[in-house]
Amino acid sequence: MMTNSEDTFDVIVVGSGGGLVGAYVAASRGLRTLVVEKTDLVGGTVAYSGAGLWFPGSAPLRRAGVEDDAENARTYLRDVVADGSRERLQDAYLRAGAELIDELERNPWFRSFVHGPVPDYYSWRPGGTPTGRTVFPPALPVAELGELFDLVRRSLPTERWGFDEGPVVSGGRALIGRALAAFLETGNGTLRLNTALDALVVEDGRVVGVEAVSDGERVRFRADRGVLLAAGGFERDRELRERYQQVPLTGEWSNGAPANTGDALRAGIAIGAATDLLDEAWFVPGLVQPDGLPVFHTGTRGGIWVNGAGERFVNETRPYDQAGHELVRLHATTGVRHIPCHWVFDQRQLDRDSIGGPPDQPLPEEWLKSGALKRADTLEELARLIDVPFEALDRTVEEFNGYAPTGTDEKFHRGETPWDRMFHHIVPFPADPRQNFTARSVPGFPNPLLLPIDTPPYYAATIVPSDIGTKGGLRIDEHARVLRPDGRPIAGLYATGNTAAPMSGRVYPGAGTPIGSSLAFGYLAVLDIVNAPD
Repeated sequence: MMTNSEDTFDVIVVGSGGGLVGAYVAASRGLRTLVVEKTDLVGGTVAYSGAGLWFPGSAPLRRAGVEDDAENARTYLRDVVADGSRERLQDAYLRAGAELIDELERNPWFRSFVHGPVPDYYSWRPGGTPTGRTVFPPALPVAELGELFDLVRRSLPTERWGFDEGPVVSGGRALIGRALAAFLETGNGTLRLNTALDALVVEDGRVVGVEAVSDGERVRFRADRGVLLAAGGFERDRELRERYQQVPLTGEWSNGAPANTGDALRAGIAIGAATDLLDEAWFVPGLVQPDGLPVFHTGTRGGIWVNGAGERFVNETRPYDQAGHELVRLHATTGVRHIPCHWVFDQRQLDRDSIGGPPDQPLPEEWLKSGALKRADTLEELARLIDVPFEALDRTVEEFNGYAPTGTDEKFHRGETPWDRMFHHIVPFPADPRQNFTARSVPGFPNPLLLPIDTPPYYAATIVPSDIGTKGGLRIDEHARVLRPDGRPIAGLYATGNTAAPMSGRVYPGAGTPIGSSLAFGYLAVLDIVNAPD
């Protein structure tokens, strides 16, 4: 039953992850803006993230002395994406990112973003750079948010295992906390939690509002100027994933927010919106934990991954999206099991880098008790435990060990790209210096990512394809307007983030592309709304 009352706003934003920044941009311009959030917390998948923003030519890069401009980045995108249909989206993105950072930094809540030295994922290609183009929000003392802190989604480790986050939050939680405070401080922002989008309201071909279910009651909200869909992807919806994805992943392995079940995608399709890349995701390797579910894993510092045939098949340290895609592609096309695969290493590797905790600490007992980590005194015994042919595993390990003295991975070239080399040494995470990437050198081995596997006992962990969200969604133009199959925009409807098909196509150009896209196209949507004739 629909309630009789109908609240009216200028702009409605569905979702409170990256869309929250777009909501702030609208509210700061005097537009009465409603944010509709399905859960009881704001932040979505962004709150789980490091909140990197791939914004070429932006002010934080200049402040850090990084020489970069939009033209170099345009050359890079044209080369790595190689899709002419997305060039206008790329141009809009490159313009919007730097402009948005300038605007946000004028508000004390956002202060100064900082550059993080994360190389472009194809840094050797034309226009690529080993210094990277990723910027991060500054860390945020919890006390500055006050009671608003309780509204921000916790980090994934806190949600999963109850870790104490301490008095300062960084990454996605810092970005969301700052955006929420700035949005509400405008005086033009309204937040409605526990309110799930059910349908878009259309009159005379124009989207004029949303229907939703709020605390079990059906409600309607009207938008006089526009509706921005920023509700994430459909990574947690089994039916949609099985319908569209090449390998029928069901969502349990996703690192996306649990409520991301494609509500906005379905609502757009229901009124005639075009879609694109629904078979895609921001795939990442997932390291299966003692609770049986994976966590986003990046930067393998040692050991090897082997498939069901006991053979190595990838540079295990390559950028996570590329490694995740390889798991999916090879499993679907080779007839050899790659899902799951096994991460094989030895005691020396464990002592140096640990697993499931900081280095130089004892192995947590639950890893072995749960079976998430298997241990054996010999490789032959380990092969039986993970059900791969011993002869193949032995041959694979012997070949890999032969690379250690020279430091050259002749098969997959681990440790040769700027991204790989980032894991050779300590690199502080810019928003939180307590975190770092490190692979300590060992005398006699020139490449710290290529230590031989020869010090028993031997171990095997499980790697599966996870993701940080699906990538395909509603087709948009350079103003973030949602398009019909014939290319005409649907009046009054906009989309951004993982609700929309990305400007980067099937490629992940650099750290911060997904969240950067969410913020940039949310910003472009608001600019179009503001400039549209009444």
